[in-house]
Amino acid sequence: MKSSIFSASSYALVNARLHCSLTPGLTAPVDAEGFVLADIVVADGRISRIETAQRATAEGAIDLAGRIVLPCFVDCHTHLDKGHIWPRKPNPDGTFMGALEAADADRVARWSAVDVDRRMDFALRCAYAHGTGAIRTHLDSIPPQDEISWSVLEAMRERWRGRIDLQAACLFGIERVRDQDWFSGMVRRVSAVGGILGAVTYMVPDLDALLDRMFRAAIEHGLDLDFHADETDSVEAISLKRIAEAALRHRFEGQVLVGHCCSLARQPDREIANTLDKVAEAGLAVVSLPLCNLYLQDRRTDGTTPRWRGVTLLHEMKARGIPVAVASDNTRDPFYAYGDLDMLEVYRAATRVLHFDHPVGDWPKAVSSTPASIMRLHDAGSLRAGGPADFVIFKGRSWTELLSRPESDRIVVRGGRAIDRVIPDYAELDDLME
Repeated sequence: MKSSIFSASSYALVNARLHCSLTPGLTAPVDAEGFVLADIVVADGRISRIETAQRATAEGAIDLAGRIVLPCFVDCHTHLDKGHIWPRKPNPDGTFMGALEAADADRVARWSAVDVDRRMDFALRCAYAHGTGAIRTHLDSIPPQDEISWSVLEAMRERWRGRIDLQAACLFGIERVRDQDWFSGMVRRVSAVGGILGAVTYMVPDLDALLDRMFRAAIEHGLDLDFHADETDSVEAISLKRIAEAALRHRFEGQVLVGHCCSLARQPDREIANTLDKVAEAGLAVVSLPLCNLYLQDRRTDGTTPRWRGVTLLHEMKARGIPVAVASDNTRDPFYAYGDLDMLEVYRAATRVLHFDHPVGDWPKAVSSTPASIMRLHDAGSLRAGGPADFVIFKGRSWTELLSRPESDRIVVRGGRAIDRVIPDYAELDDLME
């Protein structure tokens, strides 16, 4: 199917296969995989109507013959500032500590405004071509990098406005919150650009006091929170529970997203239940990063095979009503040597690793409407009458077809028009790798 046929200002797509979890307001027969056969009418960049597929094909309509159509993806946890540094600074042994040391060394030596800008723009072009409409990135905010990367982010957000909704959360070790003067300045910077307040939590002795300081700052400045937590196999790592307890102490009403939470899968059942009950009561959301966690967690240097997958307990969370998502995390940097910000690849991996199937249920929301809600993007992540005509058309007609091939010839439609899906050549970055 040629993408040029989607160049008209108005048209109808008939016999499209839509997932019922992503089409609020559509009442139609649902098959065993949760799909609905429907017709979509597009006019002036928006979806004017979605209805059950009609027997007769309207003249001039585009017959998709049962191909799957999904809303543009929402990727709520990435690291665009680290992306694509692997060729010049690989992880020496694939371990988490190796990743930390390599990324820190590269940041100190190479992360100028020009360097960060070019790599970030490259990454966004990849994501855009694959069908992502919104991204949240974490920005390393350790001085003096904070003065560089946040300015780049502001310019990048304007450059990409209308193509990708770009959000940013600051990132630093929770121990830096002890420096009240520096932390107050960081909060002001994040607030001034409409960012998200974030940190990496560890089981430091004063963790509760540091979390209290972060929650108080978020309340004072009207900020949402985004934490990296428990990215380890250590049973003693329970900062997810501490974050939930802090949210309850402060009666926090903003959004709190917590990423990774790997150690939860290693803990006793009673501890798991206690933690998840508190997470649900506090209204936290959790994002798992299956590609990166598979790569780093339980990495062994003695020639033995890893014993666990590194992902967190999304099924148990979802059963308690906790909003859950999956996201790309790192791409081609010391934390993950691969990846291209392709959320179909992420969802494919999550389906296999986390068992998002048998039944599929509403798991597709984990890469669309759920992260959209977490990011407060009320016009993204679903297909509905009156909403933007932002969607991806695949050749696959079922989950097994869709998730068995890369779908490299997918058609990405933004504002009703098919985009030119040019995936940038890695050679563009060669001079940065010297």
